[in-house]
Amino acid sequence: MSKYNFPRLGSMFPILLLSLFVSCSGQQKVEKKRPNIVFIMSDDHAYQAISAYNNKLIETPNIDRIAQEGMLFTNASVTNSICAPSRATILTGKHAHLHGKVDNVFPFDTTNITFPQIMHEQGYQTAMFGKLHFGNNPKGFDEFMILPDQGDYYNPEFISKRGDTTITGYVTDIITDLTLDWLKNKRQKDKPFLLFYLHKAPHREWYPAPRHYREFTKRTFPEPATLFDDYAGRGTAAGEAEMSLLHHMTISADNKIYPDVAHELGIEEPSDWGFRIFKSKYGRFTAEQKKQWDEVYGPINEEFKKLYPGMNDSDLLRWKYQRYMQDYLGCIAAVDENVGRVLDYLEQSGLSDNTIVVYTSDQGFYLGEHGWFDKRFIYDESFKTPLLMRWPGKIKPGSVSDEMVQNLDFAPTFLEAAGVHIPDDMQGESLMPLLEGTPEKWTRDAVYYHYYEYPGFHAVKRHYGIMTKDYKLIHFYYDIDEWELYDRKNDPNEMNNVYDDPAYKDVVKELTQKLYHIRQKYGDSDSLDQQFIQKYKERGIIKFNKP
Repeated sequence: MSKYNFPRLGSMFPILLLSLFVSCSGQQKVEKKRPNIVFIMSDDHAYQAISAYNNKLIETPNIDRIAQEGMLFTNASVTNSICAPSRATILTGKHAHLHGKVDNVFPFDTTNITFPQIMHEQGYQTAMFGKLHFGNNPKGFDEFMILPDQGDYYNPEFISKRGDTTITGYVTDIITDLTLDWLKNKRQKDKPFLLFYLHKAPHREWYPAPRHYREFTKRTFPEPATLFDDYAGRGTAAGEAEMSLLHHMTISADNKIYPDVAHELGIEEPSDWGFRIFKSKYGRFTAEQKKQWDEVYGPINEEFKKLYPGMNDSDLLRWKYQRYMQDYLGCIAAVDENVGRVLDYLEQSGLSDNTIVVYTSDQGFYLGEHGWFDKRFIYDESFKTPLLMRWPGKIKPGSVSDEMVQNLDFAPTFLEAAGVHIPDDMQGESLMPLLEGTPEKWTRDAVYYHYYEYPGFHAVKRHYGIMTKDYKLIHFYYDIDEWELYDRKNDPNEMNNVYDDPAYKDVVKELTQKLYHIRQKYGDSDSLDQQFIQKYKERGIIKFNKP
């Protein structure tokens, strides 16, 4: 007989069973407190084209729901207004000079640890569907189906762990179908999840779905006040940028004039790029898709043939603007519809109450302001990004925040929400004080920006700068040495550089010091800029004509 007096198993079984039940229930309760996260991001979606911000151009009722049930950020911005660097910043919580993806060409430092990797290690099920834009194997994801590079609007190809595949249909609908299929059929119900739902739209060259181009090509949209900007109030950079609707938006790829019609009218493009892109995209259509397209865009081409010979530059600019808006906003209509599909499922499935939903874009975009399309500048339309967040029980419905937040802040926010340690090398700040209604705990009063890709597409010069709620100070460097200061309250359209205005002498001094300190804080410097320039030269990524 044992010297230890163990009770018989029969008498202990109910106690053991109860103990196990209590333990498992406790674990389930803890698990349920960890929120799911649905991160919705579109590509080049201007905040001006979300009706929660302004409904002059379009109504976006489904995206607006996130703000109505959560928080709208009016001073959200990016650290570098170009696609791949912005996405790398979101994933790492670091500025571009640290994660290495300073532009769309320069490589991402794959030794970086991303927040999805951390959350996956901490028990989150992770999935990504849509456009990542760099890297074919995103780290830290249980499942992904992503577009190669920019992807296509019609009949897109996808990359996955199981290999490449082409899916017939319209990309915004397909990405949503993949997302909903995962939520319904592949989600592990005993785990919290992190879901990246990433739209290609409304990235150039703006090909809407048939249901939307039939409607939107009939609409006329209000022109921005600065459509005919002559850049007289600013420095060299604005005047030399190559993103003019009149001169740089292609008549074929962008405005959907068939190449043979353009040639018939004697229209010359800056290069044959526009014609090649149109032929490539048009060539992806199925016979039925081509028939539907020609039914709508054929008459547009015929009308343009009649109008073009009598057009002056102002007429052509106005025509291009309307064509741009019709297709760009038609793409957004599909995004809004499909966001609604996902929000509806979250509610119907009972997931809404414990799910953080974020809607944002990888940067802002010009919708004709200053006569431009595209992005890249620190000026507001490019630099500011839409940000709407919903988290039932945490975020007060209908909240609005004007605090200075950036895409740099997503990683630490999600990690804190999940109860996971934030790595010390992340440079963003958790948005939790703002989400929980304690803005007094938010200490940031300025954000930092740095753009690198010059010489390059659209010819936006290298620059860095700092923005507060009241002012924006910018330094353009490399081939020029120019400073600009804008009074955001008194000059919201940023038309007049007041850097040399004596009335702003003290502001210049204060912001210059603040810019110096924020560059130190984030580890950026002139010497680091020179290192990147040298790396570009060595790799032959960009051919430099200037010293």
